[in-house]
Amino acid sequence: MQTDTILLAQLNPIVGDIEYNYNKAVDYLNCAKAQGIKFVVYPELFLLGYPPIDLIERYPLIVEENIIYLEKFAKQCVGTSALIGFCEFNKSDRGKKYYNSVAFIQDGVIKKIIRKSLLPVYSEFSEARYFEAAPFVSSQRIVEFNDCRVGVVICEESWNDDTFFKKPMYSFDPVEILVKEQKPDFIINLSASPTRAKKEQLLNNMLSHCAKKYSTPILYVNQTGSTDCITFCGASRAYGSNGELIARAKSYEEDFFAIVPYKSKKNRIEPLPNGVEKTLNSQKEFTLDYDWDLERTYLTITNAIKDYFEKNGFKRAVLGLSGGLDSSCCAYLLACALGPKNVLGVSMPSKITSAQSKSDAKELANNLGINFFEIPIKDMVDASLSTFNKLFDEIQTKWGDYRYKEPLTFDNIQARSRAMILWGVSNEFSSTIPIATSDKSELYMGYATINGDMSGGFAPVCDVTKTKLFALARWMNNNALIKNAIPEAVLIKPPGAELAINPKTGKPLLAEEALMPYEFLDEVIWRLENLQQKAQEMLKEKFLYEKTHKLSFENKKMWLDKFAKRVQFAQFKWSIMPPGPIVDSRSIVRAEYIQPIASKLKF
Repeated sequence: MQTDTILLAQLNPIVGDIEYNYNKAVDYLNCAKAQGIKFVVYPELFLLGYPPIDLIERYPLIVEENIIYLEKFAKQCVGTSALIGFCEFNKSDRGKKYYNSVAFIQDGVIKKIIRKSLLPVYSEFSEARYFEAAPFVSSQRIVEFNDCRVGVVICEESWNDDTFFKKPMYSFDPVEILVKEQKPDFIINLSASPTRAKKEQLLNNMLSHCAKKYSTPILYVNQTGSTDCITFCGASRAYGSNGELIARAKSYEEDFFAIVPYKSKKNRIEPLPNGVEKTLNSQKEFTLDYDWDLERTYLTITNAIKDYFEKNGFKRAVLGLSGGLDSSCCAYLLACALGPKNVLGVSMPSKITSAQSKSDAKELANNLGINFFEIPIKDMVDASLSTFNKLFDEIQTKWGDYRYKEPLTFDNIQARSRAMILWGVSNEFSSTIPIATSDKSELYMGYATINGDMSGGFAPVCDVTKTKLFALARWMNNNALIKNAIPEAVLIKPPGAELAINPKTGKPLLAEEALMPYEFLDEVIWRLENLQQKAQEMLKEKFLYEKTHKLSFENKKMWLDKFAKRVQFAQFKWSIMPPGPIVDSRSIVRAEYIQPIASKLKF
């Protein structure tokens, strides 16, 4: 009998599918019973699924349903105790309608309900929008297991230590109060904590710090899987009373993770994604060395794709293959997540498209083993232009000289013609959605076409900058499921949309000619997101780009001014961008960042 063993049930729930989540919980409970495990711990808000966002506000019936299934689940817990997250009604006549709660179940009965006190409202979190913050009463946080007094906290409640954080967000620290007033034998944290760049560094160091500070082991159970833009990496773990990591579950997959809180030799420590360990003590600085985060980025995106499709009933993806980096990486990630047979790549050349781009697209499709067609768009573009030009001439007679001298009509008709083909495939074949292929660098600059390359049902690389995407492409070629699939020509040629001709060169306009060097642009984005620097501050900083390139003060200022102007103009484009996975430490994905479109920036 494993009477000293606790099961951390690392699972992937579906928001709102209470019966599905209940069945998963029962499966793990029965497996635990079969192995003689007497205590099972599930993630935060598991029965309802996290994050519910406004679903519970519009459909309170699912909250009633999760309570019905909680009571049903309690009856299964005979001989094995459980801690499980659920959504509870606030029956008081004040406050928000719901509590983010945890039920402690023993001998088939709900013995105690613990309500979350610290509710995050930042980044991708908006819990205080629909949950009431409960008063923190330390005695209510103690449950009994195997002659041990176990302290229970819920996710954010571990994230407020004033000796770890320079500026704690909340007025009190639940862990400090719990330890000082109740002296638990160990602490369990039920969590639903998303992954992002260097989040593991923060999580590891914080939990280790707290365990050592209070000489109290900490067990942390996290969910896995993905919900829209938010991905959870799992990696549930435990720290001993000296702060040492004594157990860690698998990353990015469900795990039946049985541990003994005090006996590290009996526990398994699964590896983190390759490279992440290197960042556990790294400083915050911009770098073009992305090796430490490439496997995590790959796993985050492929898991997000897989869950977005499965949980929404989609099976197949269709995307345009331009022969460029963005579409090549998207095709690779989709092939790995969905299987090559479920991906259709369509090359849609215009009269500007080079022969090299067409051959690169076909070679990529062959290497990946995905379905492939080539459909020229010349006739669609010509027909559209013919119709539009007649209309524009008539409009000019009404509005006079408001017509652009160098309009983008031809550029955008090409992009939108391609989107029309992709949506046509989606409309004609069931369970199929088009993919938006824009990357983070170009979205920041508005270098993407609404209802063109931005159009789709999912945007896999919308939170990956161009320089990181180049690194990810090489990493995938060397390390992921399909070796050397992205042609070398794609990796060495300068990016360009091939929508317009540069009058100075007579060749298709390159992206860096329209924008600025990506090495410089990506550091501007990093400095804005991570350091909140303004242009005047950045002018005084020495960029990584400047260490290898000559850059005058005037040119640097010009690029920063261009960034400020374009990022302001790009706001309305961000607002209609399809969902995509949050990957970076900071993001423009709307699940995290919302800026008024009608706003003015003094960058």
